[in-house]
Amino acid sequence: MDIRRAKQEIKDTVEAYLAKDEYGAYQIPVIRQRPVLLMGPPGIGKTQIMEQIAKEMKIGLVAYTITHHTRQSAVGLPFIREKEYGGKMYSVTEYTMSEIIASVYEKMEQTGMKEGILFLDEINCVSETLAPAMLQFLQAKTFGTHSVPEGWIIVAAGNPPEYNKSVREFDVVTLDRLKKIDVEADFPVWKEYAYRTGVHPAVISYLEMRRENFCRVENTVDGKRFATARGWEDLSRLIQVYEMLGKKVDRDVVYEYIQHRSASKDFANYLELYYKYRTDYRVEDILEGKWDDLTLKKINAAALDEHLSVVSLLSGRLGNMFADCYRLDAYVAKLYEYLIYYRDNRAVMMLDDVRVMAENDLKEQKKAELLTREEEQILIRTAETLGRFARELKGELFIGDSAFDEVRTMFERERAQLDEMSADASVALENVFRFMEEAFGESQEMVSFVTELNANYYSVWFIKENGSDLYYRYNKGLLFDERRESVVRQMEEAEEMLNRGIK
Repeated sequence: MDIRRAKQEIKDTVEAYLAKDEYGAYQIPVIRQRPVLLMGPPGIGKTQIMEQIAKEMKIGLVAYTITHHTRQSAVGLPFIREKEYGGKMYSVTEYTMSEIIASVYEKMEQTGMKEGILFLDEINCVSETLAPAMLQFLQAKTFGTHSVPEGWIIVAAGNPPEYNKSVREFDVVTLDRLKKIDVEADFPVWKEYAYRTGVHPAVISYLEMRRENFCRVENTVDGKRFATARGWEDLSRLIQVYEMLGKKVDRDVVYEYIQHRSASKDFANYLELYYKYRTDYRVEDILEGKWDDLTLKKINAAALDEHLSVVSLLSGRLGNMFADCYRLDAYVAKLYEYLIYYRDNRAVMMLDDVRVMAENDLKEQKKAELLTREEEQILIRTAETLGRFARELKGELFIGDSAFDEVRTMFERERAQLDEMSADASVALENVFRFMEEAFGESQEMVSFVTELNANYYSVWFIKENGSDLYYRYNKGLLFDERRESVVRQMEEAEEMLNRGIK
């Protein structure tokens, strides 16, 4: 199954394991709560979905890469204790608490969460000395004499043997005590995640055309050659920072992340062309509704790959605008919540008290590890704005109802920024549709553009909130399944021609 379905399966399992009856007992007894074993290629997001599940379900998460552990850290250190049996004293070996089990208790103390997930990555790559203890753990949920606390679900992950020569096969006795989920790399699912997390548009568009390079592992006489989803995501972030710093990403830099020579070389060439097309076709001008016949003639004479690269440039730039609108909207909504609280309680509290409340909410939710990075940034900005509002009120000496009227005016200025940004994004979307109509008409390029809008979380949100007549027309009128197959066929033909040196 794909990683999205795997996430839902794990989420459903955790929900079922944590369900209680009217007496507070778990509906599924702990002894019947099988650990989940998630098996799949490296870098497809196994750890990320654990973090997402914990935040979404508001439960704790303790994560370990088990290959870093020895038997002593997992089971605990031995010590000698004197015990009396039958009137005689004996020296008995016992063990200190496992570092892993202790971390669960520490997490409970730190966050106040009594339930959660204990996630152990690379479970089938443990050392020889640790392997028996790990099998006992999966079968009995104990390290030595110490058990995982009730309410903590065990999820383990590993890589199949084709990806790691040091993996160990689990025997039938162990497997029969696990809930095993096999995961495969799936580009369309990853693409949705990539849009949501801001992966560079060049990476997304390249992999759309070269899907075989998304997750690729080959054994050669020179060793393993590979490309993974993790590698593409990390490379994406580097590209974004290099762009800010004015540095160049060449094929050597790409190979540092995508350790497959032909794939890294191919992407480096594509990235160079991507930047060239951005300049040649003046993407920012198109967003503002500025293009001429020369631009249209140039793109009509270009190859399909170039067409799709331009489509990616446009959809990527729009995606950034939509994401900015989403974050500003979330910030304005959060600010509104605190200001409503201030309105209802202004007889007994000052606006600066609300600012302190927002900062305390931020600290508590960070401590409980409930915030995504995006949510944390929104709360920080909200608290800063409340502080700015409070300083402006104090400086102008507003009191009573006049103070709240001034706060309302300040808030309207924040909301006006959102309205202006949303209006600019709506105009840009309409301009791109008009450019697409003039350049391509109802073609596979238009299908590709609307498909990318549908795959992007922020695009879907923006259009739902603000509407777009042209989007609704093309989204309804185009036959996506048939057109999608046509696009793929033409992309494959174009790649075949390129490989044969045909222009």
